[in-house]
Amino acid sequence: MLMRRIGRSSGASRSCFFISRGGFSTTTATSPDGTTLLPTKTSTPSSSTKSINLFTAINQALHIALESDPRSYVFGEDVGFGGVFRCSTGLADRFGKKRVFNTPLCEQGIVGFGIGLAAMGNRAIAEIQFADYIYPAFDQIVNEAAKFRYRSGNQFNCGGLTIRAPYGAVGHGGHYHSQSPEAFFCHVPGIKVVIPRSPREAKGLLLSCIRDPNPVVFFEPKWLYRLAVEEVPEDDYMLPLSQAEVIREGSDITLVGWGAQLAVMEQACADAEKDGISCELIDLRTLIPWDKETVEASVKKTGRLLISHEAPVTGGFAAEISASLVERCFLRLEAPIARVCGLDTPFPLVFEPFYMPTKNKILDAIKATVNY
Repeated sequence: MLMRRIGRSSGASRSCFFISRGGFSTTTATSPDGTTLLPTKTSTPSSSTKSINLFTAINQALHIALESDPRSYVFGEDVGFGGVFRCSTGLADRFGKKRVFNTPLCEQGIVGFGIGLAAMGNRAIAEIQFADYIYPAFDQIVNEAAKFRYRSGNQFNCGGLTIRAPYGAVGHGGHYHSQSPEAFFCHVPGIKVVIPRSPREAKGLLLSCIRDPNPVVFFEPKWLYRLAVEEVPEDDYMLPLSQAEVIREGSDITLVGWGAQLAVMEQACADAEKDGISCELIDLRTLIPWDKETVEASVKKTGRLLISHEAPVTGGFAAEISASLVERCFLRLEAPIARVCGLDTPFPLVFEPFYMPTKNKILDAIKATVNY
C-alpha cells in the first residue's frame, strides 16, 4: 500500500421491483426521509459541441454534477488538487473544500464513507485512484453497497453512490497499475458496472451513473484520458445505461467489446474489410446489467461472434457473454465463439505487447472464425 504513494502529494432490473433482479431499482430513488434523489430519464444533448479529450469530458461531467445538485460530493485520494490524472481539476476552487476533498489513503474508508453519505440522501462520487487498488474496498462494495437496498427491504439504499476508477493498460503501468478488474464486480447483483469508450460516451454515461438510483462502479480507460479526442456536447446530457451501441454494421461476424479495446477492434474491422469480411462492432457500454438483446440480434444476423477485452481470459466477462449467446443463438451459430483477451498471468511490463489483445490478434481470430 505504501510503496505506490512515493512521489505523490499527501492529502487526505431493469425490474420495477427491486428484489426480483438482485437489488436493482429503476424507479426514482429516495433518501430515508423521503426526499426524491435521482431522476431516471436520459436527455438529448444540444448541437453545441467542443473538441476535448476524455479526462476533460470527465471533468465537465463532475462540474455539472456538483453544480446541478448541492447534495453532490467528490472525494478520494488527491482529488482536491485535481487528481493524478487531472480529472477533478478546478472542482475544489469552484465548489469548496467541503464538497471536494482529499481522503486518507484508505480505499475501504473511501467507499465506506461514500455508502454512508449516499444512504443519507446525497450523491457520493468516490474516486479510487487506480482500479488496481480497489480490492481493499471490495468488501464494502459487494457486501454493503450492493446489498443495502435488498437487505433493508427497500427502506434504505445507497443508490446515490458512484465509484470512479481508472482501469486498464497505460503502456508502462505493469502489474500494479494496468489491471482490468471489471469481471469481479459483474458477479455481484445490486451494482452496475459501466465503461466508456470515448470522451462523449464518458461524459454522458458518467452523468447517468451519478443520477442512477443504484450504486455504480464506473471504470475509466486511463489509456484514453489524453489520447481520445472528439466533439463533445458542452451542455448537460445523459446516455442510457444497459443499452449497447452498434457502432459499425456488418453481416459476416459480430464483435463485442468495451472501453479502450473498441479502438483496437475498429482497426481490426477496417483491415478485415480489405479482405472482404464485413464486421459488426458493438460497444457494450454497461456490463451489468448488459444488453443481451442487441448482441443476440446481431449474432442471429451474422452467425459468428468474437469478444475481446484486456482482462485475463479465464473468468473474464467474455465468458459470460459467450455462454449467454450459446444459450440464445446455438442453432444460428456457424462457428465457435472466439475470445481474444489478456493472458492468465499478472499484467507484465516488458512483455505487455505479448499480453495485450492487439489488432493483429483480433484480425487473425476474425479470419479464423469466418473461415471455420
